[in-house]
Amino acid sequence: MREIVLDTETTGLNPYDNPRHRIVEIGAVEVFNQVPTGKTYHQYIQPERNMPTEAFEVHGIGEDFLADKPVFAAIAEDFLAFVGDAKLVIHNAEFDMRFLNAELEWAGKCTLPLEQALDTLKIARRKFPGSPASLDALCRRFGIDNSAREKHGALLDSEILAEVYLELTGGKQPDFALSQNKSSVTQQQDDNWRPRPRPNPLPSRLTDMEKAAHAAFVDALGDETVWSKLR
Repeated sequence: MREIVLDTETTGLNPYDNPRHRIVEIGAVEVFNQVPTGKTYHQYIQPERNMPTEAFEVHGIGEDFLADKPVFAAIAEDFLAFVGDAKLVIHNAEFDMRFLNAELEWAGKCTLPLEQALDTLKIARRKFPGSPASLDALCRRFGIDNSAREKHGALLDSEILAEVYLELTGGKQPDFALSQNKSSVTQQQDDNWRPRPRPNPLPSRLTDMEKAAHAAFVDALGDETVWSKLR
């Protein structure tokens, strides 16, 4: 099953507020059968705020940095092509889906159905009721290194979330793909395997005392036993 672990960075909390709050970064990681494939999507976006007198900065992403970046409408098709019909794994999915669908609506594109999203925040709260369920808290719980997360970034957060998601759903690690490939090779080799004689026989582990005891036992059975005849 193909899934896309996704995160966004935005200039505000609600895209329908005035002035419109917009997406400035999207990061996404592809997962197939709970194994990261290495395919990612990352895009900075010029938010079209048209408010030169009101400068902004979002987790280190400033107005000047975004000035030459494409607007959402210019990247919408590429984004939708990457996502396809895959399940979207998002921490606090309602927030990101609201922004994504607002941007898609303004760009004249089809919106994403809410049921396409899987909310890891809700999964964590069900699994660990009463415990902190932020991304940082879950990293601490699962021992996931998030030291690079000094500043938020959509791609970095989606990569970290992919690790958290795999732990939430069974503890599979991203490097499981390598182990899986090795298992496939081993299985193929096992199918063609045939026993062969050892090039060098294993040395006997019987002591002289054990050999003598066994010989005495066979003698006591008489000459008609199979063990006596085969000696």
